Amino acid sequence: MGPKVVLAYSGGLDTSIILKWLQNERGLEVIAFTADIGQGDEVSLARHKALQTGAVAAHVRDLKEEFVTEYVFPMMRSSALYEGYYLLGTSIARPLIARHLVAIAADEGAVAIAHGATGKGNDQVRFELSAYALNPGIKVIAPWREWGFKGRQDLEVYARTHGIPVSTSPASPYSTDANLLHVSYEGGSLEDPWNEPPASMFRLTADPITGPDTPEYIEITFQNGDAIAINGLPMSPATLLQTANQIAGCHGIGRVDLVENRYVGMKSRGVYETPGGTLLYHARRAVESLTLDREVLLQRDQLAPKYAALIYNGFWFAPEREALQVYFDHVATRVTGTARLKLYKGHCTVVGRQSPLTLYQGDLVTFEADNIYQQADAEGFIKLNALRLKTLQASHSHAERLAQ
Repeated sequence: MGPKVVLAYSGGLDTSIILKWLQNERGLEVIAFTADIGQGDEVSLARHKALQTGAVAAHVRDLKEEFVTEYVFPMMRSSALYEGYYLLGTSIARPLIARHLVAIAADEGAVAIAHGATGKGNDQVRFELSAYALNPGIKVIAPWREWGFKGRQDLEVYARTHGIPVSTSPASPYSTDANLLHVSYEGGSLEDPWNEPPASMFRLTADPITGPDTPEYIEITFQNGDAIAINGLPMSPATLLQTANQIAGCHGIGRVDLVENRYVGMKSRGVYETPGGTLLYHARRAVESLTLDREVLLQRDQLAPKYAALIYNGFWFAPEREALQVYFDHVATRVTGTARLKLYKGHCTVVGRQSPLTLYQGDLVTFEADNIYQQADAEGFIKLNALRLKTLQASHSHAERLAQ
């Protein structure tokens, strides 16, 4: 019996080769861990493949509800977007996986954990920062930073030599990551940012052009910041997100194609499908428009990009993220209400919103007669706000006269 290592195992090419490499090159007994966070049939296949490839044990944990309840929904309370577009589908899953990696390592008496993230990417940072925050003494093995393989071709040769099935092909060369929140695609033809993603690549969303010719209306209800029902039907967090994925996916909603800035310093091109998350994002903002004070909403939106960057860069367990979470959770207690969305050929449009906590007063903003607002009061308000502008302009005019 040799020393044990717990490997974050997806069943894909990289982690399958890593499993064999850890055995052959490092003399370790490998315990595979696969987190079921909604990636589909590959979960059960991964366990079988891990044992076939030589793992001494293979753990699969159903973490779908934990993923949405403890990670996705708290993140969504901030309205976070990375660089204005990315809903952080891959980023938010990494701290959850790291938490269970560290826990299994402790349970199994393993000397280290290992992951399949490359030395160029963000995931190595996310996994390792999370692991060290949870267990400062943990040892991490990152084979991509150690071995001599230079790229996918080298890996495929090694895989064939050791009888490991190769899952990539010239027709499907993409590196993908899937969970309940999204699917991401990188590599292959996408490495040229001028190339349009092929229609056959997408898994969660239909082509918007061929989507239904009739719009679909849905209602999403929030309570204390979290979505709790679709069309009046209460659901658990994971079921709700999965249902939203199915509804939005039919209409081709939630595709994003961007060039983003990785934390390690390079730009990369990624294509993402986040159908249900896109619905929840727009529905939440609709309810917030009714229930959040103007200055609170402004302040929240100023802090959200910082929070998004913390998640993207791997600082989920950092004290600054946790402090911001307390603020966002407090603000979100007023996000209670229902939004009505119109879904049509890739577009998600808010067409209605209501809330028992609304700050919207129809009798105040009406264009008809009212007994609340005295329009003459606006004159003093405008004059006081114009005072500094008038003073500045007078100063400019005086300076011009002196210069003549």
